[in-house]
Amino acid sequence: MSSRPHIVLPWTVRRTRLPLLNLRCVACHSGHATTGDGRFRVNANGKLLDVWLLVNCVHCDRTGKLTVHDRVPVRSLPPALLNDYSANSPSLVARTLLDPAIARRNRFTPAWDGCWELHTPPVPEDPWPLQITVTFHDPVPLRPERLIAHGSGISRNEIARRVKIDIPPNRRTTQDFSFIINPR
Repeated sequence: MSSRPHIVLPWTVRRTRLPLLNLRCVACHSGHATTGDGRFRVNANGKLLDVWLLVNCVHCDRTGKLTVHDRVPVRSLPPALLNDYSANSPSLVARTLLDPAIARRNRFTPAWDGCWELHTPPVPEDPWPLQITVTFHDPVPLRPERLIAHGSGISRNEIARRVKIDIPPNRRTTQDFSFIINPR
């Protein structure tokens, strides 16, 4: 390792839009759905509530429902949450789609391709070794090696030789991490 101090650069990962959903349409059997306008439907049956998030098929535009709450007592949900469902809160739509329990229950997975961007500052001349801290503003699951290759222009083979990282580089993560790029 060099005796020179590391130059620390911050990288930021931001979500640009909500992901498409890998969800089979019952009408046209395509494999992708979108949230459309991000609308909730709340149905009351006596003192029990059903809450769904409405999604549209990308190909045929058929509306489908993702179950958020099924036959829950009205009093078990906080009033602020009920207001957000009625107001179709965009942040609540995002939280609902990104909730792994709801994804498992409704048998869909988010498709994150093209839904995120990486903000990087310019690299100073002769920066080696270079320490980079990655911060996730939104929970976008990415493989660190893919993120490093995208941000630095280094091939994946070269990443294995030159990058020192404390987390598994081939497992998806949404947690902040840092790594060091060594000179060639």
